Amino acid sequence: MCSKTAVAPLDRIKILLQAQHEHYKHLGVFSGFREIVQRENFFALYKGNLVQMIRAVPYAAIQFTAYEQYKKYSEESFKKCSQVNGFLAGAAAGVTAAATTYPLDTIRARLAFQVTSNPYYSGIKHVAVRMLKEEGGLRALYRGFWPNMLGMMPYAGFSFYTFEKLKYLSIKYAPHYLCSEHKTNTNSLILNIPAKLLCGGAAGAVAHIFSYPLDVTKRRMQLAMMNPATYKYASGMLPTLRMIYTENGIVKGLYRGMSINFLRAVPFMAVGFATYEVMKQMLHLDTGIRL
Repeated sequence: MCSKTAVAPLDRIKILLQAQHEHYKHLGVFSGFREIVQRENFFALYKGNLVQMIRAVPYAAIQFTAYEQYKKYSEESFKKCSQVNGFLAGAAAGVTAAATTYPLDTIRARLAFQVTSNPYYSGIKHVAVRMLKEEGGLRALYRGFWPNMLGMMPYAGFSFYTFEKLKYLSIKYAPHYLCSEHKTNTNSLILNIPAKLLCGGAAGAVAHIFSYPLDVTKRRMQLAMMNPATYKYASGMLPTLRMIYTENGIVKGLYRGMSINFLRAVPFMAVGFATYEVMKQMLHLDTGIRL
């Protein structure tokens, strides 16, 4: 909840740029902010954030809990492949959490994509009811599911792996600068808050490079039925990927909005991982790292 609220305005700009909304597709990050405030109002920057909060609690709870369980299992099963344990556990945890909460992600994208002057939906319930009635039932809420799952594997895998790797390197090579004076009950070192934020932000930046084209594909499919001109993007993952590449290329198509995604991903992952680590320490669940 902390991390999602911190980047909610950037999230909305990203969705508008990814799906190339008619009012915002020609704008950049800062000009997009100004246009939203002028065309709608300041609170429009947080449009769709309520459902994001509803989704954030089970998503993060499932993801981090599943990560710890998968990591424990992978360490027992792949003792000779310790380098890949974090990646495999992170990928599996991301897929588990995303699959469980995907309909809420679709609803949130629909609410964030509409503009105040021409509202398509009146709220969370209205989105769900209209999609179920008009777009083919429960299947509509899962449109874009497969690119999301395929993108989630490198995204979550690299984010957890990178965070754990940077955490280990920080403690090993710069403990005087990056570690807290307090130690765990196992006499192991733990990162200080700035180091947690730094490692989390770097993890987010690395993870998004590999998964972003599939994230764009997912958004196009989720929002396809809101405009007759975009119905073609509801045909499937591979056709949508091909159309995005054919029509807009790589930079302006598959990586559309990537710059704002970096601005969003770094604070989002930084706050998320830092909060997670702090909560583990408060609940005496963090054993730290022994070198």
